[in-house]
Amino acid sequence: MSAARGLNAMESLRHTPVVRFGTFEVSLASNEIRKAGVKIRVQQQPMKLLEMLLERPGEVVTREELRNRIWADENFGDFDQAVNIAIAKLRNALGDSAESPRYIETLPKRGYRFIAEVSVVDTGTRAKTPESAAGDMTGIEHGIQDQPVALAVAHKRWRSPSHRAIAALVVLLSLTILAVWLFRSLERRSAEIRSIAVLPLDNLSGDASQDYFSDGMTDELITDLAKIKALRVISRTSVMRYKGTHTPLPEIARKLKVDAILEGSVLRSGEQVRITAQLIQVPADKHLWAESYEGNLSDTLALQNKVARAVAEQIRIEVTSQERAELKSVKKIDPEAYEDYLKGRYFWSKRTADGLKKAVDYFNQAIAKDPNYAAAYSGLADTFALLGDWQYALMPTKEAVPKAKAAALKALELDDTLGEAHNSLAFCLDGYDWNFDAAESEFRRAIELNPGYAPAHHWYAWHLALLGRNNDALAEMRKAANLDPLSLNINSDLAELLLIARFPDESIQQSRKTIDMDPAFPAAHNQLAQGYLAKHMYTEAIEELQKSIRLSGDSPIFTANLARAYVATNRKAEAVELLNDLKRSSVPGYPLAAEIAMVYAALGDKDQAMTWLEKGYEERFNPGVLLRPCFDPLRSDSRFQDLVRHIGLPL
Repeated sequence: MSAARGLNAMESLRHTPVVRFGTFEVSLASNEIRKAGVKIRVQQQPMKLLEMLLERPGEVVTREELRNRIWADENFGDFDQAVNIAIAKLRNALGDSAESPRYIETLPKRGYRFIAEVSVVDTGTRAKTPESAAGDMTGIEHGIQDQPVALAVAHKRWRSPSHRAIAALVVLLSLTILAVWLFRSLERRSAEIRSIAVLPLDNLSGDASQDYFSDGMTDELITDLAKIKALRVISRTSVMRYKGTHTPLPEIARKLKVDAILEGSVLRSGEQVRITAQLIQVPADKHLWAESYEGNLSDTLALQNKVARAVAEQIRIEVTSQERAELKSVKKIDPEAYEDYLKGRYFWSKRTADGLKKAVDYFNQAIAKDPNYAAAYSGLADTFALLGDWQYALMPTKEAVPKAKAAALKALELDDTLGEAHNSLAFCLDGYDWNFDAAESEFRRAIELNPGYAPAHHWYAWHLALLGRNNDALAEMRKAANLDPLSLNINSDLAELLLIARFPDESIQQSRKTIDMDPAFPAAHNQLAQGYLAKHMYTEAIEELQKSIRLSGDSPIFTANLARAYVATNRKAEAVELLNDLKRSSVPGYPLAAEIAMVYAALGDKDQAMTWLEKGYEERFNPGVLLRPCFDPLRSDSRFQDLVRHIGLPL
């Protein structure tokens, strides 16, 4: 290289360097990778690893070199496994594979080599005018040919000799001052981990139809860890929102308000299963632990328990003797039945009509293969509970809820330690049997067995509201929201409880928060309208209700609320028209008694309102509807009070 050209190359490096290969560009200053201009999430260790490979394209970078530079100060278990995970994540981000590499080649027992053609682009030229940029193209090309990529990478780390000297002095002084503090705070930092999110495990099979398996493993890990009372574990609904995304870990941790993240992958090949996991402390992005576990399909639960135990040990959380026994307890399962169970949970989690019907089929298949499979009965109970719920109304309540109760009782007969089954049974006792004392006992048992199970806190909150314990109900619903912060249903129900407790302003604020999470969620718009109605903001309420009806596909309860809003604005003819539509839609097995009664109450026709509430009573409606403020005009009526007493609720 000539002296002039070398000077030009060094001068160009005073701008922010970008390394390009294929359709990717790597900004060494901001630690960002972009593919065709779109930013791709890559964590700290994989990014450092890429940086080392780009310094020496075409050359072997040994594992020892990687360890000395990237993991020299780390203190966690299996270094080899950590490197494997970092390489796997880097390949995943680049769309590369070990079998047919385009970018990163593995040299067994030696290291790795970057095999793609690499060029360096001076981003300083991008800020120039089109004319000057065009004039500089030749210079850029010369820079690409003559300038070693390592210089660009090194430029990001050390911009000048004087900077190196200053930095070295600062580091030396800092290390001298902080060494003792770091040593003493090491254990304290680990002890500060009190909350964790288990991100969806990557499906490494390359077959999207195997997603049920990796999602199932994620669910099981969440369930295992949620049994530790001292640890806050984010529920499935919230973490699944990050499946397949490239959201930076610090951002995920901030939104979920957690101290650590567990992530990893699942690879299934025939009857063999490999679970790889790593624990990362955030926002420092510090790797605490990494490990891989292999076994037969029938050993899957044992592998999951090992991961959960390792996490508990690494974060040094307080684990009771009972919780420790639970984590060590491994139940033998029929591999084929277990697969059907995972598929059942996969489709149940979709919360769609088709998904719930498929879930019933798969849970029944699991039970047919293993009649003593308690978890499959618990899944069946959860599915029938949703099938008969007003939000889905896919089965008549009188048919669905007894089936849910029978399945829950069978699950508990086989295994009384299933918190989910206790919760399902409590749901049936509460909303259908109206046996509130027994429901209270089952809810408490469910939370005792699985304190991190958000649905238990969610449904228990409604139970407490039924008993008039509004403050306790709000506290319990907030616990559910804390465990599942991105759950739209829980956030919307929190707004409804706030309105029932007569906090309309707070309810409106909560509904707006839910809408910010998903503007297309109809229940949030409906609930916001209820807050507006309580504040006599009728124009705003009608607008929100029309939106909720459009988004939901003509939900009867939203339609009834719109009729109420029309009554409040003296549009009684339109309200009566909607009322008649509801009456035509109400049929045996799928009654709309509570919705019709709501409209009659708004119209001031107490006799008809009570007639329809009594029909709802005969159909075993969920008594929670009576908590709605829309029935306030009836509360002093002796017939309403008699109905409440017959159900067994306090006046």
